[in-house]
Amino acid sequence: MTFDSGPRPQRSSGLTEFILAPNPGPMSLDGTNSYLLQTPGHSSLVIVDPGPLDETHLNALAGAGVVKLILVTHRHADHTAGAARLHELTGAPVRAADPSHCHGGGEPLVHGEAIRAAGLKIAVLATPGHTSDSVCFHLAADGDNGSVLTGDTVLGRGTTVLDYPDGTLGDYLASLDCLEALGPATVLPAHGPVLPSVEAIARDYRTHREERLAQIRGALDRLGRDATVGEVADAVYSDVGPSVRRAAELSVAAQLEYLRGGGNPDRSGRGETVG
Repeated sequence: MTFDSGPRPQRSSGLTEFILAPNPGPMSLDGTNSYLLQTPGHSSLVIVDPGPLDETHLNALAGAGVVKLILVTHRHADHTAGAARLHELTGAPVRAADPSHCHGGGEPLVHGEAIRAAGLKIAVLATPGHTSDSVCFHLAADGDNGSVLTGDTVLGRGTTVLDYPDGTLGDYLASLDCLEALGPATVLPAHGPVLPSVEAIARDYRTHREERLAQIRGALDRLGRDATVGEVADAVYSDVGPSVRRAAELSVAAQLEYLRGGGNPDRSGRGETVG
């Protein structure tokens, strides 16, 4: 699959296409994947993550079909900045977990609800950790194994930043459990390429987090238990560049809170590229 910067829909799964937003960067990778969800034979569609406030991009989304609903995975501007404008262009309501990002009469998203729109059934999964309001959308009927739109909870490349203190490691580990339970569903991330099997990816992400925690424990043994976030980041993330240094410090802060007793995961199944 190629990732062109122009407003051309690209197929990502049986029920989805995406248009790549022109906002590449250290944290957004190639840019934001704005997804078009559509049942074959239907003219209407659902859009997930409108992306930045870019008129060319938003007009491409609005022109893809009759937009019935706009969904948002979480509050960050590279997902939400264009939402109000896309509502103006299409008349479709915008729904997000955070009420401040709902527009046009859209109600806040609720974990476990089943959205029916444009001939689709979309299950809402609360997956906090990257942010407290992060959600994923499960399309069980998308191919043999279904698919899941993961926002920034799972990326197509690299690992996810925990936007501490809003995002916490305990929540994130519980969210990985929730995603792993979906089995081999296709991963449709908001940044980077499509991946097979959210079950396998969730396990890989958990292994990565455990390795990072071990590194931080080792750093604390060397530096002392009261070492600062900056000191631990220097020891554990010495290879990262200035553009992602802040992200590294956020991840360290989240992991220090977890290790120091501030966040134990609820393993019941409930709960940017530096991790």
